[in-house]
Amino acid sequence: MKKIFILSFLTLLLASFCSISNNNDKISEATESVRGLITFHSSDSTLNKIFIWAKKQALDYAFMNDPVGLWYEAALPGREAFCMRDVSHQAMGAHFLGLDSYTKNMLYTMANNVTDARDWCSLWEINRYGAPALQDYLNDDEFWYNLPANFDILDCCFRMYRFSGDQDYVQDSVFLNFYKKTVYDYVDRWNLGIDKVMKREHIMNIRPRNTRKFRWVRGIPGYDEGDGNYIASLDLLATEQAAFESYARLQQLGGDEEEAFKFYGKAEEVKNFINAICWDNQTKRYYSKINKEHQLNSRNFDYSVLYWGNIVTDTIKLRSTIKALVDNLPTKTTGTSIEVLSHLPEILYKYEQTEKAYEMLRFIMENDRREYPEASFSTIGAIVTGLMGIEMELYPQKESLVNGQYGEQAFITKSRLNGETKWAEIDHVPVKGNIISVRHEGIKKTIFTNNLGPQIQWEAYFPGTHKNLLVNGKPVKANVKELLSNGEKVSWIRVSVGAGERMTVQTLDQ
Repeated sequence: MKKIFILSFLTLLLASFCSISNNNDKISEATESVRGLITFHSSDSTLNKIFIWAKKQALDYAFMNDPVGLWYEAALPGREAFCMRDVSHQAMGAHFLGLDSYTKNMLYTMANNVTDARDWCSLWEINRYGAPALQDYLNDDEFWYNLPANFDILDCCFRMYRFSGDQDYVQDSVFLNFYKKTVYDYVDRWNLGIDKVMKREHIMNIRPRNTRKFRWVRGIPGYDEGDGNYIASLDLLATEQAAFESYARLQQLGGDEEEAFKFYGKAEEVKNFINAICWDNQTKRYYSKINKEHQLNSRNFDYSVLYWGNIVTDTIKLRSTIKALVDNLPTKTTGTSIEVLSHLPEILYKYEQTEKAYEMLRFIMENDRREYPEASFSTIGAIVTGLMGIEMELYPQKESLVNGQYGEQAFITKSRLNGETKWAEIDHVPVKGNIISVRHEGIKKTIFTNNLGPQIQWEAYFPGTHKNLLVNGKPVKANVKELLSNGEKVSWIRVSVGAGERMTVQTLDQ
């Protein structure tokens, strides 16, 4: 039996090396010249310290001379491995640090390892040798797996396409096979469609010999690993919704409008299920689990609907969920897992909870478990997309279908500096084919520089209602909209920024 296991393991290891070697040929263009170029400076010494810590720690976890190829630590420190959940959640920070080729190699390796024998699961955790981490894998019958993982990776692949512009995420056969197996075979094999999810079992697809270490963790129906009494979770549904929408957009990019239309519809069905079935009118919260008795319960607060996608579009539900998040933020006495804590700043910034987001950034850096890779990578992502408000706007689904518009509309900036920060600037930010810099002076003035790349569209957002905004000193009529998250009125304007050009937009009441 031992000889058979060793032979199986070596065969799998050899197969991994072969696939990785091919993959490394495809990413050979990656060079150290783009690694770690991003810089951040502000009037706030605390923010400066946070950025310096996060950048150094994250880059210290990036490696390039191992059999697996380019990779960064995305698991428990010291494991010398990367797991599916952590890669998905560290990828944005990695992108801004110039580690796109590392992320792509890791995503490719995971996508290339989905098999029928594992019920269309990949390898939950892969080590620096390109082999499954032995802490989580014995054989194809015996391994650890959290079911949101495939969905998380698929959604991450679309995010990486959006921010890198890498066409392999749209065209490469390994990625395309992974996407299709996930939204069809994986969903069917694990009864994850909304017509079956309320009736499924806690653990499915148990093999006859599946009686040892991994019997009850081969297909955990959520990211909560300490509760064995549920059959599905809110984060499972939230990642599924995000994956269906990302798959639809990827199909549209690839020219398959029929498939895109189908999965925009499926994404909408999951969203409706979450908002109609999973909402508890009594507590004004989303149920966090479906238990083994096939009943919904909400014993613990779950922020999943805020983290993945734009699931909540109802004002009452959204604001109630945001309030619950703020009310349940960890403190030094209550604490929380570093995996949860790592992403609180980006969520809080996204929903305009600026002061609380700032507190959580400090809390992460001061946390006893700040060495966990997710903490530093996510902090970089939160500073760029949250504090500095640098994002890319997507056309809404319906507009995408009707007009065939599925690309990004514009670069967006919105200062989320608090009263302690007079100014902040971030340089060498890679976004698709451009390198940009953004400087916020308080919340009333933003300077945007297109350092490298073609002309781009920039949308500058400012709090309050303004009839005009100054563009390089000249008044231009502004647009006004209301934020769903808190009812705040914001004024914005779109300008074209050519290659090498610098533009300044500010309010009149400086």
